[in-house]
Amino acid sequence: MEAHIAGRDTFALLPTGGGKSLCFQLPALVRPDRGLTVVVSPLIALMKDQVDQLQDAGVAATFLNSSLSSAEARSRMAGLHRGEFRLLYVAPERLMLKEWQQNLTGWNVAALAIDEAHCVSEWGHDFRPEFRQIAQLRDILPEVPIMALTATATERVRVDIIKHLRLREPEIFVASFNRPNLTYKVRPKDGPARQITEFVKKRPQESGIVYCATRATTERTAEALVARGFSALPYHAGLPAEVRSENQELFLRDEVNIICATIAFGMGINKPNVRWVIHYDLPKNIESYYQETGRAGRDGLPSDCLLLFSAGDAAKQSHFIDDITDEHERSVARTQLRQMLHYAESAGCRRGELLMYFAETYPDSNCASCDNCIEPRDTYDGTILAQKFLSCVYRVAQASRFGTGANHLVEILTGADTEKIRRWGHDLLSTYGIGKDLSRPQWLGVFRELMRLGYLRQTEGQYPTVEMTEAGAEILRARTPITLTKSMTVTKTAKVRIPRKGAIECDEILFARLRALRKELADEKGVPAYVIFGDATLRQMAREYPANINAMQDIFGMGEKKREQYGETFAAEIANHLQDNAKMAFN
Repeated sequence: MEAHIAGRDTFALLPTGGGKSLCFQLPALVRPDRGLTVVVSPLIALMKDQVDQLQDAGVAATFLNSSLSSAEARSRMAGLHRGEFRLLYVAPERLMLKEWQQNLTGWNVAALAIDEAHCVSEWGHDFRPEFRQIAQLRDILPEVPIMALTATATERVRVDIIKHLRLREPEIFVASFNRPNLTYKVRPKDGPARQITEFVKKRPQESGIVYCATRATTERTAEALVARGFSALPYHAGLPAEVRSENQELFLRDEVNIICATIAFGMGINKPNVRWVIHYDLPKNIESYYQETGRAGRDGLPSDCLLLFSAGDAAKQSHFIDDITDEHERSVARTQLRQMLHYAESAGCRRGELLMYFAETYPDSNCASCDNCIEPRDTYDGTILAQKFLSCVYRVAQASRFGTGANHLVEILTGADTEKIRRWGHDLLSTYGIGKDLSRPQWLGVFRELMRLGYLRQTEGQYPTVEMTEAGAEILRARTPITLTKSMTVTKTAKVRIPRKGAIECDEILFARLRALRKELADEKGVPAYVIFGDATLRQMAREYPANINAMQDIFGMGEKKREQYGETFAAEIANHLQDNAKMAFN
């Protein structure tokens, strides 16, 4: 914020829920010249969402997009010409219209903020070509500082953003990617409709998102949940725009608890009380997974992220990748899929794996909030199995002078009679058939473990082959004992309950009353419930029992404007509760 106010270009990489919007909203209010901050935002829903919250807090903010009637758009334009607004949210396409150049030079623009800036980079997970045009604003507004913000960007994407937005010697701020209040779990997919139902049953009244790979799956999943008595709606690009918009609005306003969606849903959606996110299918890459799980727990309260994993999903993704015509894009997609697979199958700390991808090191060996740390998987002596697999890789390379894929190696080990094995003479290898005691899926599990441990690697390209690393060659020579981790099991259930980070213990009966009151007030104003107060504010009230407006002063999220608008109403509800209920004590 200080760098931005001082007129410097800035790049801010902050996690989802980490305060990106505040980085340009607060400077817009304290700027001495009272100039206009133009916020470039990719989604209509995001603009409305943020402007609703700003207006409720007393901030002069507006947006311009295709959702407005021509009369409303003209009214807002007139307000901009009169200098009535401090913040304007707009899509990149509208910003680059020729007639807007004169507007921008006449509106006393003091700052530009590019939200979801990873859309600028073709290396990002959500590239949008229209974002590249924003750089032309440098010529129209040469003295205006630009702030670029994103929640997900590798080092390569960061460099790309700075280059394509023409940022001038920007101040760069990179916060930790760690979301300590999120719990990460991966479970083998085994009857996903049943698994999701069992998960949701334990979380009544909580808001959640189920991400699916296809439109058909979103429809089926929503129907299955409704049939079991849950409130759920689908969201995907195949629905009419008005249906999509209505379903999203019902979810934002807590009229519907569950949205079953493709990745078309949610970018920038600021619903802070999403308590869980389920991935029905394997995401394409870790950036998408990180951003989608990041829609849970934006208010800092404990939230759950569950990935249902099936090797079959990985195979489907591979088929989709084969259809990509551009060779470079295909190669990038394969690399990203392998990284996602490694995460899903890893026996290590999920949090540590995610942070490592973004070049950040998690300081502890156990995060106490992922499935592998809460309940580590069983291990076994895999020395003989590892020796067999590594020997097979070595023998194939020695005999053929070329590598093969993992499936072919497994076919050699299990003694399969295939045309390729006969043609290449691999049925004559000493390792042919030495692994008949295990099934093909079991051998593929051994292979993935050896990859994870760094003893094997796969080449790039359309047909990746398996190679032995120096570490693998060394343990093969030395016959070093190797411990392998067993695959995930469907029946695994958590045995340990650990205090969850971000939890606010409170009077749950009072919390429910305050939620009902919040909903009533939000419906009257026609805004989502969290525009009134977030769950963290309600939980603190339900813990500290502020029964008069003066006692509201130290409640989280209770600013002067909010206290003036809602303080007495909530204090009265708390006082009514205390007439029939004693205060509870909390540690």
